Amino acid sequence: MANVNSASKSILVVDDDHEICELLQAYLSRSGFQVRTVGNGAQFRQAFNEESSDLLILDVMLPDEDGFSLCRWVRQHPRQPHVPIIMLTASSDEADRVIGLELGADDYMAKPFSPRELQARIKALLRRAQFGQERSGGEVLVFDEWRLDMVSHRLFHSDGEEVILSGADFALLKLFLDNPQQILDRDTIGNATRGRELMPLERIVDMAVSRLRQRLRDTGKAPRLIRTVRGSGYLLAANVLPQASNGY
Repeated sequence: MANVNSASKSILVVDDDHEICELLQAYLSRSGFQVRTVGNGAQFRQAFNEESSDLLILDVMLPDEDGFSLCRWVRQHPRQPHVPIIMLTASSDEADRVIGLELGADDYMAKPFSPRELQARIKALLRRAQFGQERSGGEVLVFDEWRLDMVSHRLFHSDGEEVILSGADFALLKLFLDNPQQILDRDTIGNATRGRELMPLERIVDMAVSRLRQRLRDTGKAPRLIRTVRGSGYLLAANVLPQASNGY
């Protein structure tokens, strides 16, 4: 997997805790990252629009609006809808993590957190994003009733609807499309989509699969497209074909 050149990567952090902002600014800058910090949602929106970022760190609790609304706004923004997002959440509130992942966050960290672990997750997400860009090529992949443009990361249904994918959504879908009709266990999915091994009892893969099923309208009691193989993992039950990017 590709190495990440920290000196060329920029990170935008929004957190109203000045100590956390100063900590992240100092710690990540020492590793070569270009770090910008802001203290509320309005400042974040302005900073996001002014300059592109390679990764975003969003605190859930902010004085003017929460990190969830910012995450949703980024995923719908034409500027950088696929930029990797890490959410900072309350350590005891799993609901925050679930909501953030459903809205398109790529990973989460519980407060208080280890700056070293956060940096490791940042590098893992940046490696995944870089690896995805290198492998995208120029093709369009067609499966079931869907068409995925590997360059723009745009997903279209045969009825014309476009579905917005987060970076994590795209990475997971690309993994399934690379391995159709094959069982993928949770560790394989975690390594490919999060760039790291999963913690014991961590539900992030199951939540990511559930979110992708929603994107693919595969939400019945017995999903037909992404199937659960009990005790083993998940399987994409579809044939995948390349197609020129001129639609159906």
